[in-house]
Amino acid sequence: MENENVIAEAPAPKRSLWRALNDAIRGTDADYTKIDLKKAIFLLAVPMILELVMESTFAVVDIYFVGKLGSSAVATVGLTETYLFLLYSIAMGLAMAVTAIIARRIGEKNKDEAGKSAVQAIFLSILISLPFAIAGIFFSKELLGLMGADEWAIENGYGYTQWMLGANGIIILLFVINAIFRGAGDAAIAMRVLWIANGLNIILDPLFIFGWGPIPAMGIEGAAIATTTGRGIAVGIQLWTLFKGGKHIQVLMSQITWNAKVIMNIIKTSVGGVGQMIVTMTSWIFLMRILADVGSEAVAGATIALRVMLFTLMPAWGLSNAAATLVGQNLGAGSPDRAEASVWKIGFYNMIFLVAVSFAYFFFNEQLMGIFTADQRVIEIGGEWLQILSYSYFVYGWWMVSVQAFNGSGDTQTPTKINLVFFWLIQIPLAYLLALEWNWAHSGVFWAVFFSETAVGLFTLWLFKKGKWKTTEV
Repeated sequence: MENENVIAEAPAPKRSLWRALNDAIRGTDADYTKIDLKKAIFLLAVPMILELVMESTFAVVDIYFVGKLGSSAVATVGLTETYLFLLYSIAMGLAMAVTAIIARRIGEKNKDEAGKSAVQAIFLSILISLPFAIAGIFFSKELLGLMGADEWAIENGYGYTQWMLGANGIIILLFVINAIFRGAGDAAIAMRVLWIANGLNIILDPLFIFGWGPIPAMGIEGAAIATTTGRGIAVGIQLWTLFKGGKHIQVLMSQITWNAKVIMNIIKTSVGGVGQMIVTMTSWIFLMRILADVGSEAVAGATIALRVMLFTLMPAWGLSNAAATLVGQNLGAGSPDRAEASVWKIGFYNMIFLVAVSFAYFFFNEQLMGIFTADQRVIEIGGEWLQILSYSYFVYGWWMVSVQAFNGSGDTQTPTKINLVFFWLIQIPLAYLLALEWNWAHSGVFWAVFFSETAVGLFTLWLFKKGKWKTTEV
């Protein structure tokens, strides 16, 4: 009889897990500052991981189709992305601040102020996008030339740059509004929006690049049009949902007014985040410029390898984003110890995941590259970078979570200062020295990235353990 009872009760955990998974995907109004910490991590991390898995899936699908157009087309995407990375740095820095502020207000149970902050964040996003749009529309050829693009990229690929930079406001809004949802705890909404955006992108990409029926083949420019269309529709859905109301946040028509006090608070909090991302992203611009001096094959190999990295890192960033939300909300609720405990738990999960990824990079790097290009030299270059990175992913998992803990608390300035030293003062000079002065070529760049990012990961984790982030006010 005892055995029969055990057998009869065994399915309960499965039902419980299925219920929790269903809640995570559909969204829940649970209070993340009070429920079991493991459950809170699960409910936030699952949609955040799925959100970024789709984003990374699109990144590799996009480069797969563009790769059919040749290495110069891939290089055009890579060089354009150096400018987009600068844009992303601003959008992501703003998003960090927005997540921290919204999470803090929700933790304080002040939904009215959360709604006001959301509106002001949208206003800022639109203003920030204008200079980039002007530069992209009118100076796309010059921008590509500045980065050392070859003749094909300048004459045939500038349309891609025009579209991607010209419509950058859509990208910023997509980042920031999803940050609003994540900070509030409505991670399931952010997930669904990004799935719609990138699902449309994946469908439209081959149609616009290669043409089909009445749709003409638009080449590399078609990839940009597909991306802009998919993300534009997603932003429309975001705004509709935000005003309709999610589980944790809703914007009211009465809140659509310029609020200088809230704007200044967002700007003050976002300065560190923007600086943090600018340091990181501009260091990548310099690295791409060094690789351009090595050759277009080096740029193409690095560009494809980066897409592979993004595909595998996005789930890890999803976990890390859950840490930012939990830190912000629990600090707002006056529970700093619970905030710290969430970071250690998520960091352990992240480490396990990225160690598994590192094995794939080490043993199957060229096979992964071969999915996107048949150029053997490009495969070898990108495969080498993946293999070198596999040595550092043990540390990388902890670094990602500890950085997001700082950002979720509102202390975005500390990671900025750390990145400034390790990326600008160490990574870039070391890459230049190894690649061009010592003639290590692309290998020099890759090893410089390994040394600098391993060091920054260890240092950031050490600083997190000191605990000053717990006293940050936003």
